[in-house]
Amino acid sequence: MTGDATGRADDLAARQAELVAALVAGGPVPPGFAPAPLAAARAALLRKRAGEVARHWPLLAAALGAQWPARFAAWATDRPTHGSLRDGWDLARALRDEGTLPPLGAEELAVREAGARYDGRRTPRPRRLPALGRVRGALAVQLAGRVRLLRPAPRASLDTAGRDR
Repeated sequence: MTGDATGRADDLAARQAELVAALVAGGPVPPGFAPAPLAAARAALLRKRAGEVARHWPLLAAALGAQWPARFAAWATDRPTHGSLRDGWDLARALRDEGTLPPLGAEELAVREAGARYDGRRTPRPRRLPALGRVRGALAVQLAGRVRLLRPAPRASLDTAGRDR
């Protein structure tokens, strides 16, 4: 490539990186793009990402019910994806830390914590030695590669409509 072609390729790569950051990592709208269509594309990508995470974390998504898309979008808006499994794991831990992780999500997280090592930075790896996972009262154990939920998370009392109080 000539110097001029290299400069154009570098400029294109930089513009593409700005667009990707605006779409999936909460970056600013790059020059030359209309904000409204970009916001619509960002929302569509967040919905798609929420669906992918829900496939890996079905109990967490089911426990949040109709709140799932909004809760996931609020958490994921400024975070680039690290894959559906890790995104769900990070979200479950964030909900645990803020005290809003529902019991089904706590059980799913306890099972994951017992079955694999995940430090929040690298890909989760299966545990080789026996391990426990404890989250919000839920207890899971992993022995010989099999994970069992020994104790479910305590359920909150329900109101007359069957909702958590």
